[in-house]
Amino acid sequence: MAASIMQYIHTYAGVQLRLECAEIILEQGHDEETGSAKITGAYNLPSSFVIHTVGPIVRGPVPTAEDRRLLSSCYESSLVLADEKGIVSIAFCCISAGEFHFPPEEAAKIAFDSVVKYKARTGSSIKVVFDVFTDNDRKIYSKLLGNC
Repeated sequence: MAASIMQYIHTYAGVQLRLECAEIILEQGHDEETGSAKITGAYNLPSSFVIHTVGPIVRGPVPTAEDRRLLSSCYESSLVLADEKGIVSIAFCCISAGEFHFPPEEAAKIAFDSVVKYKARTGSSIKVVFDVFTDNDRKIYSKLLGNC
């Protein structure tokens, strides 16, 4: 199985990122809640920050309404943190797709809709990039972005 984006980020950022994440968990006294987000330094990565979010794991044959709400919350929480920090651009991977079993088409639609709604509601000018691993994901996002 291919490595996840999280593994790449943690590997290339360096041990400092893992230590900062451990400190956050220790300080709050529990793992991060699904749908929420935290921000850390990026250390050895070519960015200033990493925004971490916990996507829902689809446990049945299809995502539930709660899975959909939590996935949308991942994008919302991340965008709020980015705007609070004055970040001008953010890249999102395909949150919860793949290993977390969210169907790629539905996950992409939720991602796209969540970003569009957030920007319309808040007037945020943050640039959003959807980063994909597979040709299928690229096709899905290209179709969605063609509708802009």
